[in-house]
Amino acid sequence: MSEEKKVPHVKAFEGQTFVISALVSVFSAVICMQIISRIGTTPNTSVIGALFAMALARIPFASLSRFRSLDRQNLVQTMASAAGFGAANCCLLAVGILYVFGDPSLIVPMLIGSGMATLIGMHLVYSLFDSEMFPARESWAPGIATAEALIAGDEGGKKGRTLLSGIVLGAAGAGCRIKPFLSGGLPMAGVGIAFIANPWAMSALAAGLLIRGYYPSLVPWLSSLGLTNLPADLGKTYIPHGFMIGAGLISLIQALVMIFKKSVREFSSESAPTVTHAAAKKAIAAHIGYFAVAAVILAAITGFMTSMETPKLILWGVWCTFSSISAAILVGLCAMFSGWFPGFAVTVIFVSLGLFMNFPPAALAVLAGFVSSTGPCFADMGYDLKTGWVIRGSGKNREYELDGRRQQMFSELFGGLIAAVVVGLLMKMHFNLNLLPPVSRVFAATVQAGSDYAILLEMLCWAVPGALLQVAGGSKKALGILCATGLLIRNPIYGVGLVVALILRALFIKNHEEAMQLYGAGFVAGDGLFGFFNAIGRSFGWW
Repeated sequence: MSEEKKVPHVKAFEGQTFVISALVSVFSAVICMQIISRIGTTPNTSVIGALFAMALARIPFASLSRFRSLDRQNLVQTMASAAGFGAANCCLLAVGILYVFGDPSLIVPMLIGSGMATLIGMHLVYSLFDSEMFPARESWAPGIATAEALIAGDEGGKKGRTLLSGIVLGAAGAGCRIKPFLSGGLPMAGVGIAFIANPWAMSALAAGLLIRGYYPSLVPWLSSLGLTNLPADLGKTYIPHGFMIGAGLISLIQALVMIFKKSVREFSSESAPTVTHAAAKKAIAAHIGYFAVAAVILAAITGFMTSMETPKLILWGVWCTFSSISAAILVGLCAMFSGWFPGFAVTVIFVSLGLFMNFPPAALAVLAGFVSSTGPCFADMGYDLKTGWVIRGSGKNREYELDGRRQQMFSELFGGLIAAVVVGLLMKMHFNLNLLPPVSRVFAATVQAGSDYAILLEMLCWAVPGALLQVAGGSKKALGILCATGLLIRNPIYGVGLVVALILRALFIKNHEEAMQLYGAGFVAGDGLFGFFNAIGRSFGWW
């Protein structure tokens, strides 16, 4: 082994790196809570964290010159991203459900439960990253965009100029808002991801987005073919949810088969996964146990352990555990292949199925908060690990890669703790000002609506085509879950952007692969930067 290979990675708890990371993370958590409360979404926190880390390295203080190290920038970006995402998409969203539900006594237990689910989800993706199920070489498109931004900022030159051009075009396109046709701007992040990610997966996502978006225009034509009783809007049905249930179930089976079958694939020493089959099996089993223990703790501190009958309590614990591990894996697969993660939609599915198990409404509301906390940070940390993997040399030095990944895990987990603490300190202010994520209100309304067997029948019927499409595409293309993702999101312009980008990719990828990937990364980064600053302005009423 060369001397270079023995160089240890920068430590997450190294004094200055840790202090700067923690300060930036608190700022990130506060801002992201504001943004999700006021406009319902959060920006690409990984790119924002990278931008701050690069700016820090350019401050002409000798003590900050150490932050020219890409590894330090990656650690700052990882913790800041975890804190922002964890605070907004996990903890605040979860306690908001209980606040809207109207049971203040469950808010603090929910915060503890959400914090546990967030940290377990983060550790799960760390344990599975670069296994056959979640290969480091898969797209994880926002992670590539963040890595390219960090590298180009460090190297400059032609590569830096190309990336900068992509960032400018990405921001300009995202800001090109023409009502009523382009009120959300051009889908530059989608175009960029289509340049980088699996084209089959992107095609399925585009199909789902286009069907969902333009379905109302197709209804008259479908009716002329003799089809009757068609719904006017897919968004007002449970058809997309059923599609995702079928595709998700098959996807989980495919993932389990991949994990538990004896591997017959042969890898070169450079491309072999760093997480073996045996390690992946142990990780899945261990995290099922972690989620189960967390569910038991949650049942104890909420009082469900004494207020619910024993059989119902056991069923609630089992469903909570199954939903948590399944939601994390499903959301992670979507994030890896497409750059999007339908965390909200996947949680709604498990909550909707839970309605038919006759859990008490309060128990179901807590389940919704717990399950919704598992997926988003799984996806976010997957992107951060991909960023680290690229800047550490794409796995060429396994020892250095594993050390760096471990340091990122420490940064991510501490960022998750910061998220929970910041939400605990500021949630009362958010409640008093009625600043809550809109999704929290949807979950609470879903729980309060109760069960309807017609909905269950509709979901089961539409689970069949979702399952068949997932079987047809196999686990590597993920056609079923990506098409279902598109059906769950109303954004037809994003679908049009994906189609245009896929056509451009087919025409030019052969001779311009590197430039397209750089432009793709730039589009994602530029879209994220515009979205961040636009969201800040809107949340504070500046425009």
